[in-house]
Amino acid sequence: MRDPMKDLDRTLAQLRERTRRLKSETYAIYLAYRDPRVSWFARGFAALVVGHALSPIDLIPDFIPVLGYLDDLVLVPAGIALAMRMIPEEVMVEARAKAEAAVDSGGPVSRLVAGVIVLVWMLLAAVVVWWLIRLLT
Repeated sequence: MRDPMKDLDRTLAQLRERTRRLKSETYAIYLAYRDPRVSWFARGFAALVVGHALSPIDLIPDFIPVLGYLDDLVLVPAGIALAMRMIPEEVMVEARAKAEAAVDSGGPVSRLVAGVIVLVWMLLAAVVVWWLIRLLT
């Protein structure tokens, strides 16, 4: 007979590993984005993907049933996969090696990047509020 606790532990371990890999791949794309061998189009797309993946604000809020988790479960992994295909393989190999080392040592932390992301979202919110005020008056 199977032990449900062992199954749960195995599932949780798999989810932790997938999460670690996703973090590592996101950071690898960030590192690759900064490489001059990457085309401008791939750089732009990679910047959007990494910005969205690291953003504290979701494209679709999580409280909306089913759709709320769509960006977390589908859009972010699909964007990461597409960005990795756009970046040259040799650049991704180098970036993955650097990212694995950084993630294994506790992960990169950049308060500056977090601040920029929050600032961009605040500016977008201000523009929407300004637009709504103009529309209603």
